[in-house]
Amino acid sequence: QFPFGRRLPCDIYWHGVSFHDNDIFSGQVNKFPGMTEMVRKITLSRAVRTMQYLFPLEYNFYPRSWILPDESSFFEKEIRVMKDRDPSWKPTFIVKPDGGCQGDGIYLIKDPSDIRLTGGLQSRPAVVQEYICKPLLVDKLKFDIRLYVLLKSLEPLEIYIAKDGLSRFCTEPYQEPTLKNLHQVFMHLTNYSLNIHSGNFIHSDNVNTGSKRTFSSILCRLSSKGVDVKKVWSDIISLVIKTIIALTPELKVYYQSDIPAGKPGPTCFQILGFDILLMKNLKPMLLEVNANPSMRIEHEQELSPGVFENVPSPVDEEVKVAVIRDTLRLVDPQKQKKKDIQYLICPFFPSTLLNISPCVAQKQLCLYMKFFNTTVFLCYRCQTLEHVSDTKEELLDAGPPDRLEHDANKNTEAGLPSLCLKQVFPKYAKQFNYLRVVDRVAALFIRFLGVKGTTKLGPTGFRTFIRNCKLSNSNFSMASVDILYIDITRRWNSMGIDHKESGMCWQAFVEAFFCLAQKKYKSLPLHEQVASLIDFCEYHLAVLDEKRLVCGRG
Repeated sequence: QFPFGRRLPCDIYWHGVSFHDNDIFSGQVNKFPGMTEMVRKITLSRAVRTMQYLFPLEYNFYPRSWILPDESSFFEKEIRVMKDRDPSWKPTFIVKPDGGCQGDGIYLIKDPSDIRLTGGLQSRPAVVQEYICKPLLVDKLKFDIRLYVLLKSLEPLEIYIAKDGLSRFCTEPYQEPTLKNLHQVFMHLTNYSLNIHSGNFIHSDNVNTGSKRTFSSILCRLSSKGVDVKKVWSDIISLVIKTIIALTPELKVYYQSDIPAGKPGPTCFQILGFDILLMKNLKPMLLEVNANPSMRIEHEQELSPGVFENVPSPVDEEVKVAVIRDTLRLVDPQKQKKKDIQYLICPFFPSTLLNISPCVAQKQLCLYMKFFNTTVFLCYRCQTLEHVSDTKEELLDAGPPDRLEHDANKNTEAGLPSLCLKQVFPKYAKQFNYLRVVDRVAALFIRFLGVKGTTKLGPTGFRTFIRNCKLSNSNFSMASVDILYIDITRRWNSMGIDHKESGMCWQAFVEAFFCLAQKKYKSLPLHEQVASLIDFCEYHLAVLDEKRLVCGRG
């Protein structure tokens, strides 16, 4: 323990909330800068929508969404037009506050006029989405899936998915939404933090029963009914990879702001919680992504009025301990050295942890790092952990084992189970690399930011981008460039985008880039327009770089 802090650097820093919990200059930290902002409901919706413009069929796993209050009138108009086209269409919508969590402030509506203005949308913006009315039911109950995803590296992109997850159930039998049952949250909302207050919530010691079960138990049940669970799992992997591809461009903008290229700094990794709903036809739909998924492995039980005790949760323990354990195994900077584990712990971490076995220590770590909302410093030297059951691995592993997994298992220390985290990228990079168009746009944006540590492009930087990429001509003068910059920047800044810096934000640059692509390549589909403009820009920048290199040598 270091009650007054630690002067020497650590290998791994485990932050409770965000990258900025402490000033870190080396080692690895378990949060990416900007991730909390990126997975907020509005930012996530915008990122996925950008990809839906480019690849509508590939990104049809996210419900149609509108951002409030900015798109309120557009939402009302679009729904009115759709109802006029099809009078039999009776949709339901779900309203989610942008900064809400654990089901806070979520409600269902049947008509845009039903949006609640309590507190004002300006003070609490939200996303409204088309509600998925036909979910897959188990025991007549609606449920969602919490999957844990490790983003191990941003550049190069490296993604792992846990081979098991949690299935969280509603506590009232599901019925399609009507005006009479819209308010019944225990029927429509799967949030654990809501349903735990229902009298029908069942805590179970069995991972196959109760109101929270393992995802593998659901797959076993579906498999027994003839469902192709490998196809289900493959579709989920695809959803996860595509979602992270949608998030990485803006995440790179945040990353370079906090850890500029060429300067010393930590590397990052992060465990994300993906909330996914299976439709009746077994198509997975993305509900949201959590930057700080709960790692608690016990729940509170009321012994008598006002008296509670913490009771272990076997379901949480089976899934979450394996995720934490194997995340540390994957990011361990000294995998080949077999020394004892050293946990270097911050002042508020219970000192009792130092005197217990490594396996129990990890379980307590899962609990305390969320419960006390604190930061844990880990100096991780090897893996000498006890065995944790991994009996569902074969069912959930879609396809042959990874080479990386095979090698890791071959060299695993005695007593350790095989990795519960399956590498899906770059393993499946060939199938998904064509989607990484916006990543290349981000590289252009970052190149012209100019000042290290900024996330907004000034007018001079935008003009330099246009000039260096040879995008101005007789039909598109520099005066037109300035007008485009001012119009788009002003509109995005009016939407409440970060006002700490002046200039063109990332989303505004994407809109400007798409506009330029449509002007230059009018006859092509949008994704080809954008790809062609990227090729054009990259070519002229490569020529410019070569000229500078030659001049430098001279």
